[in-house]
Amino acid sequence: MADRVSVAIKVDGQLRRALLAELETAITDDGASTDWEGSEFSSAELPLDEPLSLMANEVAWGRFEAIEQFCRDNQLIFVRWAGACAGSFGPERVVFDGIAETTFAVTDDDEVMISRDDVRRLGSIASIEAYFAAADLTVPPLVIVDGILPDGGDHG
Repeated sequence: MADRVSVAIKVDGQLRRALLAELETAITDDGASTDWEGSEFSSAELPLDEPLSLMANEVAWGRFEAIEQFCRDNQLIFVRWAGACAGSFGPERVVFDGIAETTFAVTDDDEVMISRDDVRRLGSIASIEAYFAAADLTVPPLVIVDGILPDGGDHG
């Protein structure tokens, strides 16, 4: 049986309107919703001027597998927090910037932690500050666009 924990994710970027149904399916498949009560997600809940915030309790391995893969496939930025599962894994924050994914150790309150080994590896205050800045990526709004995206790609 999979270890299960609470998970929250924020998603942003530019998404073609034609992919909305696929996004909704990914959200439904992962059992995520816009509130901790777990009400079923509807595309009518997509925010206008902020990132899409989703959450769920009792998520296997602390990952929204379908949502995260959809984001990777469509170059949507996401920041995901997962709580700890005692004896199995600690809490983490995963940041996908549209290209690369980085995992950060955090507290159960989603505060980024850094170890002595990390300090030595990073080597300078400037590098440590850059590490924290990468972990604190500001997630801009999710924007639904028609047709080809402004960057010339169709992202899906």
